[in-house]
Parts: sequence; C-alpha cells; structure tokens
Amino acid sequence: MSKFASYADQYSMIKMRREDGILEMRFHTDEGPLHWSLEPHAQLEQAFLDVGRDPDNEIIILTGTGDTFSGPRVGAEGHNHKRKPVTPTEWYPIGWEGKHLQMNLLNIEVPVISAINGPAYRHAEIPLLSDITIASDTAAFQDSAHFTAGLLPGDGVHVVFPHLMGANRGRYFLLTGQTLNAEQALAWGLVNEVVAPQQVLPRAWEHARLLMQQTPLLRRHARVLLTHGLKKKMHDLLAYGLALEGFAASQQKTA
Repeated sequence: MSKFASYADQYSMIKMRREDGILEMRFHTDEGPLHWSLEPHAQLEQAFLDVGRDPDNEIIILTGTGDTFSGPRVGAEGHNHKRKPVTPTEWYPIGWEGKHLQMNLLNIEVPVISAINGPAYRHAEIPLLSDITIASDTAAFQDSAHFTAGLLPGDGVHVVFPHLMGANRGRYFLLTGQTLNAEQALAWGLVNEVVAPQQVLPRAWEHARLLMQQTPLLRRHARVLLTHGLKKKMHDLLAYGLALEGFAASQQKTA
C-alpha cells in the first residue's frame, strides 16, 4: 500500500492535492502546460501505480495546466528515430513503461474523472480513459505523436480510440492525424460534457462530490466492473502493439 505523504511531492510534472478523499492530479511542465516527453511518460507510469495503491484515495481527478492539456504537436519532421532508428535495447525501457502506464491507470480501483482544460495533442487517450470526461469548449484531440510523425500507433491508442469511437473512425483518426474539436468529441462519445474553460475543473469536483455520496465499495466495484472489458482488450493487444511499434521504429528511412 502507498501513503499520500510518500508520493505527493515526488513528481516534478504532477501537482497533487487531496481533499476529503478526492485526489486532484494536475499535469504541468514548469507550471505551464504539459510538454510531453519521455519524462512525463516515466512519471505518469509510476504515479498511477502509487495513486492506485493508496487506499485513502476515493476519487481521482485528472487535469492539465493553463490552456492546454498536453502537447505540443509533433512537427512535420517527426520523431528522432526517423533519422536514427532505435535498437531493441533503446526501445525496451520505452516499451516497458508503455505497457504499464495505461494499465496502471486502468488498475486504479476508484472512479476517475478528467477535467480536460484544453487541447490534448499528445496522449489524448489518457484523459479519455476516465469514467467521466469533462472538456473545455476549447479542447481538441489528436494523435499527433504516432503514424503521421513516423511512429506506429501501438502503445494503446490502437485499442482506446477504436474502442471509444468505433473501428472505422478510430483507424481513420490514427492514420490521418485527424483533429477533433470538443463538439465533435462530444458527438462521437469521447467526452461526456463540454463547458466553458473556467467551469471544467469545478464541474469535475461537482461530479466527484456526487460520487462520494455512495458507499466506498459501491464506487470501487463499479470502477472495476465498468473498466473490465477495456482492460481485457489492453491485456490482449497492448504488448503486441508496443512490440510492433518498436520493430517499425528500427527501420531506416530510405526516401
């Protein structure tokens, strides 16, 4: 088991505060919007494990900082491996973290609410794995880090997006770098509510307070039951996708 005092201040890119059992995790880079890199990739993997192992956490709220949830977009030049392919040894720690990051989030056995404060251009699947998703009307969703940037979408996005939006929409989204605005995301079932930016986090806390009116076992078992199907898909396809992603990243670009 974990205790809040042992991990609350451990992560340089995650601010945590807990009130009446409700834990808010705010992602940031130097107190600005989260700038995705290998550092938050590693921190979130461990943080979700710590949070899920703390029995005093009753509800989790995920949010970002400033006007962006996560970014920036990967540019037209793509990832470094397009110029310098990775070796299996170089890929191993990335793949290992990738296997555990999303599973550690799904293994949290209390309800998770996302307060999506703005565009999520990198790892948009993380807030969309929540049980309740509240989005700012300025939010947008894109998988800018994979196929169009020269990286196979095998780190769980190949499971999450087709699962949430349907197989054909999901494949199109991943292969084209499509950007969805908040209203499109609402219409396609990716988010539950769209509100003004200043209302996003208060609305998430409002939902958390309502959930807290139920008994702890009811909340916990509801989370376990309602995520079971998605976790089964992840168990079947996540490691396979990451293996193929690493394999594709080892090929030298020839044109």
